Amino acid sequence: MATVPSPSFAPLLPMPGAASSSWGIYRARLGAMLRHADTKIVVAFWLLGLINNVLYVIILSAAQDLVGSLPKGIVLLADVLPSFVVKLLAPYFIHAVPYRVRIPVLIALASVGMLVIALTPPSRSVGVKMAGVVMASLSSGGGELSFLSLIHFYGRGGLIGWSSGTGGAGLVGAGLYVVLRDWWGLSVRDTLLFSACLPALMFLSFFFILPQEPLRSHGGKGYEALPDGEATDSLDQDEAPGVATSTLLRPTIPDGTGTSAPREGPKSTSLQANLRRAKSLVIPYMGPLFLVYVAEYTINQGAAPTLLFPVESSPFSHLRSFYPFYGFLYQLGVFISRSSVSVVRIHHLYLPSVLQLANLVLLTFHALLYFIPSVYIVFLIIFWEGLLGGCVYVNCFAEILENVPPEDREFSLGATAVSDSAGICTAGFLSIALETSLCDYQVAHGRDWCRRIHAQNAP
Repeated sequence: MATVPSPSFAPLLPMPGAASSSWGIYRARLGAMLRHADTKIVVAFWLLGLINNVLYVIILSAAQDLVGSLPKGIVLLADVLPSFVVKLLAPYFIHAVPYRVRIPVLIALASVGMLVIALTPPSRSVGVKMAGVVMASLSSGGGELSFLSLIHFYGRGGLIGWSSGTGGAGLVGAGLYVVLRDWWGLSVRDTLLFSACLPALMFLSFFFILPQEPLRSHGGKGYEALPDGEATDSLDQDEAPGVATSTLLRPTIPDGTGTSAPREGPKSTSLQANLRRAKSLVIPYMGPLFLVYVAEYTINQGAAPTLLFPVESSPFSHLRSFYPFYGFLYQLGVFISRSSVSVVRIHHLYLPSVLQLANLVLLTFHALLYFIPSVYIVFLIIFWEGLLGGCVYVNCFAEILENVPPEDREFSLGATAVSDSAGICTAGFLSIALETSLCDYQVAHGRDWCRRIHAQNAP
């Protein structure tokens, strides 16, 4: 019987100029790769991660324009606290709602929230804008919980796509805001209106790109246990494996036998069983994820708004340009590290978390003492901060995919997501006090740059 070549030996596209190269060959092989189920999984999860997180990043990038001289932690809390509540409570009941029902609700909630933010006139209260932020946050939290749980059905391709897409969301969100506002000169309103259209891509990704067979095979309600490797098998046995996942993370089999752990009975979705599962996740996975997010978001929302330099010694023409560009550099680092899990794996998750705490201490002392001589050094530190944060996030879920038994994996992937929101919420409270204290200290010592920045609510 003929054997199917493994992904690592699958034929690659010929080099341009080679005797075997032609437009027909390129088109045929590229088309086969794009039609393959593994490629669709990676692309679909990449887009889902991108769109689910991009509005969150755009809102944080717009924090300065939304609240002006008020602490940016206000926006952070409105953007994260509802998401935290969803991630904290929903894992214990959301499995009763089929994925095909959740996604349209999340899409509608995200778009309406962005419309509320964009269409609120400058004369109205900041509280009205924050209501729109809360709606977008609920959508983001429910989306992250749901899509991380979906990785249980789609395996390593889903993890690669999701982690890279969420990292790309940061890069696209922060970069898009800088481009539209600072380079193209669009108003805050027009930028946010454009953002309100983006969730439509989530509908396209889930219903038309992502293969639906795993969900149909394993039902739409209750947490499911899959045999190891089933989620990563080809969905079309007539097609040879594509090259898209040849180097992706390959989960290990916890019991070493190559067989699936037996599926639990009805008690597997009970509250008591899920609480026991959650308790086992605290130290190895939730702890380092919580710490790294506390550190990096305290930097981003508390310290970064005060990391200002004279405009003439910087590449900017306005003081307000520092903060969005810091966000862009941070998200660039996050994207690179979240996209590298198939190449570099970190198993000791607490090490990069501690290094992130060191970044917080360093930048806080600089905001007080102004000892870093150039803004370009701060640029490098912010980029390094992003690398560390993305590293902990993607490797945390990679560890769960590798080490948690199949019957607990779907719940564990979703439940661990509460750690990042808990860390961000904690950072929100810390950053409100930190930014105010740092700015007051700077003004008292002759550096009033942080007080010269005002909201820009162009119509």
